[in-house]
Amino acid sequence: MYRDIVQEVEKKIWPRKLRLFTAGPVACFPEVLEAMKFQMFSHRSEEYRELHRDTTLRLKEFLDSRKATVLLIPSAGSGLMEASIRNGVTLNGKVLVTIIGDFGERYREVVEANGRQAVVLKKKLGEPVYPEELDDALKKNPDVEAVTITYNETSTGVLNPLRELAKVVKEHDKLLFVDAVSAMGAADIRVDEWGIDIVFASSQKAFGLPPGLTIASVSDSVFEKAKKIPERGWYFDLILLKHYLEKEWSTPMTPPISIIIGLNVVMRIIERMGGKEAWLKMYSDRAEKIRKGVLELGLELFAKPGYYSPTITVVKTPQGINGIDVYNAMRKRGFEIAKGYGEVKNITFRIGHMGYITDEDINELFNNLREVLIELSSKKQ
Repeated sequence: MYRDIVQEVEKKIWPRKLRLFTAGPVACFPEVLEAMKFQMFSHRSEEYRELHRDTTLRLKEFLDSRKATVLLIPSAGSGLMEASIRNGVTLNGKVLVTIIGDFGERYREVVEANGRQAVVLKKKLGEPVYPEELDDALKKNPDVEAVTITYNETSTGVLNPLRELAKVVKEHDKLLFVDAVSAMGAADIRVDEWGIDIVFASSQKAFGLPPGLTIASVSDSVFEKAKKIPERGWYFDLILLKHYLEKEWSTPMTPPISIIIGLNVVMRIIERMGGKEAWLKMYSDRAEKIRKGVLELGLELFAKPGYYSPTITVVKTPQGINGIDVYNAMRKRGFEIAKGYGEVKNITFRIGHMGYITDEDINELFNNLREVLIELSSKKQ
């Protein structure tokens, strides 16, 4: 009846097709978009409880989180940064914050904004944190209560060696909080095996869903610590969230039902593909194809070799070319890549690998990128 209104809005927000190679939100899988058209139903109904239960159990398997609690939370991923600090660190307590880019800096800001003290281990942009560095920092700061690690830093395209870093944290008997916003779903995560206390991700990244949902795994150690911390807040009170999960297979606040339906579909697609290893290989192969395309254009990768991200490639722009100009020129051609971020905004551009991307999309991306670089090079002469 009002299809013309829908078309009006569509033309306003989506006037022409753009192929998305962003840092998120990313292009959703077609099956997700189809499933999210289902009519709504009560989040206190038996049908919703079954959806929540089934999705949570599938995630526990995917994350190797059988001993921990998996929570689905209506929030951006940054909300769980705050939750980890308010629930897992005492007021005025110390947190060792590892920083390899702008999102590590965000974790530091969250620590300090919530009345805790940040002890910083900061690396040169483009480099990961090495286990021996973390071990040394913990020896020098034995009174920290927790360690934060950005698994995948989207501003630099670096993937931290989480397994090795987690081992060091556990040897020092500290809580481990992992920002896996742009890693979960594309990089391996083994909660139980690696001893991760909190790990969280956003729906609009590697799972290829719209924004609005955070997926988190929380250990029993965090819940025990939270019981001793007053004024945890309400919205991100992890004990309250756990209570509703165990009591009702739901959340204390209204969940984004459509996104959770989409997540359930993705979990089933992963199973149909052959499981977690097959899904992660899809992402690994795609990332390798994009890195190869970058190098074939004579461009340099920003991240240190051996620590490349499976979800985003950060590219150094040729001398004399501004990364923002590359972004704008590609957008005019129908490709939404990502601008450089933070300190390296003007000297890099980023190519995201997440969500629904075909080989044809990748081939067309590089055909156009080659022409754009030629055009911009000729203008600087």
